[in-house]
Amino acid sequence: MKPATFHPLARLLHWLMALLILIMLFIGVSMVGDLSPRHPLLVELHKATGLALLLLVVIRIGVRLSLPHPALPADLPSPQRLAAKASHWLLYALMLAMPLLGWAMLSAGGYPRPLQLPAIAPHDLQLYAVLRQAHGWAGYLLFATVLIHLGAALMHALVRRDGVLRSMWPGPVGRRE
Repeated sequence: MKPATFHPLARLLHWLMALLILIMLFIGVSMVGDLSPRHPLLVELHKATGLALLLLVVIRIGVRLSLPHPALPADLPSPQRLAAKASHWLLYALMLAMPLLGWAMLSAGGYPRPLQLPAIAPHDLQLYAVLRQAHGWAGYLLFATVLIHLGAALMHALVRRDGVLRSMWPGPVGRRE
C-alpha cells in the first residue's frame, strides 16, 4: 500500500535541497563575470554548497529507493505521468551531475577543491574548458527543469487539486475537506 504523503525525511531533503539549489543557481549566475572583491567568497560558497548538495542528493536517492512514496493520481493522463517520471529522473540526474561536473572542472583546472578532495579528472586546460561549459549548460537545464517542476506542482495544487503538492509539503499535512 502506498502512503498518502512522503516520509518526513524525504520532505526535509526535498525542501532543503530546493533551497540550496536556488541559492546555488543565484550564486553561480552572480559569479559569472564578477571580478569584485566578493568573487572569491562566492566561489568558496559555491564549492561548499555544491559539496553539501552532492552528499544530500546521494542520501536523497537512497531515501527515495528505500522508502515507499505516494503514487501519482490514478486519473493523471499517460503523457503527464510519463512527463512527471521523466522530469524527476532528469532532476535527480542533474542534481548528481552538477556537483560532479564542478568537482571535475576544478580538478581539470588545477584549482583547490573543498576539503582537499582528490582530483577526479586529470589536470588538462582543454578538458577544463569543456567541463566549465558543460557545468554552465547543465545549470541552465537544471534551472529550466526546476521551473517546470514548480509549474507542475502549482498545476497540481491550483488546477487539479489532487493532493500531489500536499504530499510533499513541509510540516503538517492536513486533509482538505
